[in-house]
Amino acid sequence: MTLSPPVAEALAGGRPVVALESTIISHGLPRPQNLEAAHHFEQVLRDQGVTPATIAVLDGQLHIGLDDDALKRVATDEITKASVRDLPMLIATGGSGATTVAATAHLARLAGIRVFATGGLGGVHRLASSTYDESADLMTLAQTPITVVSAGVKSILDIGATLERLETLGVTVLGYRTSRFPAFWLTDSGHDLDWRVESGHQVVEVMAAGDALTRTQAVLVANPLAIDQQLDPEVHDSALDAALAAARDQGVRGKQVTPFLLSEMVQATGGRSLDVNLQIVRNNVALAGEIARAWAEREQHMQDT
Repeated sequence: MTLSPPVAEALAGGRPVVALESTIISHGLPRPQNLEAAHHFEQVLRDQGVTPATIAVLDGQLHIGLDDDALKRVATDEITKASVRDLPMLIATGGSGATTVAATAHLARLAGIRVFATGGLGGVHRLASSTYDESADLMTLAQTPITVVSAGVKSILDIGATLERLETLGVTVLGYRTSRFPAFWLTDSGHDLDWRVESGHQVVEVMAAGDALTRTQAVLVANPLAIDQQLDPEVHDSALDAALAAARDQGVRGKQVTPFLLSEMVQATGGRSLDVNLQIVRNNVALAGEIARAWAEREQHMQDT
């Protein structure tokens, strides 16, 4: 594992760090906007006084924090989409991969990073009762004490089933200034939440309580878009129906489903879903920075007292 100098220095000094996944860059956004977005997300954190740690596997080496050349490789090279199960093979064969939510969460925790920002979490896919298609994100979060900020789960999934799985797996789900679970492009999925928080400091208190209880599950902070930022619901529903039909007709399965559907949504919405996607990640990165700062302040206070 290689920590970039800024990440290593920040962790050693007890300063705030936020992990960022690299599949957003390699598979979630079109070129060349993907590299521009990657730089922008990192800058959002730096402007808050937080060190960004974009994570990827390059030539068999785990990288926690990427320099400009490494970010460009992730954005322009054809590299695999790497979940936790793929990490041993990439290391053993000297391969390269962009890390999913699951892989990023796992590696971030190994590096000592407590907060991670993404767009939307993976979950239970539609028709999973017959396909058994469920994201590895869920099981990883059930085993990884990290705080993940996301706009809920992508609306291409079975959101109700995903929430049931999160409950079964013991993942704490918090609505950030909401009592309704968001649906990525949409502010409200129609599903209620049991718990809500109003600030990053409240999230940190939940994290600390989880540590005191020796819990190994993640905390998921569901951060919805503002109503005026969401994709028009009618446009969303029409585009999603078309995307799901295309995936079914073309037999798209497994880890190719999400990038395929995201690409189809961009085309069906005339690019509007991409704009909303970028806003989602921007919002989540900013909130993750707030939480990371509050966590670092708490840790410093605990050391001082």
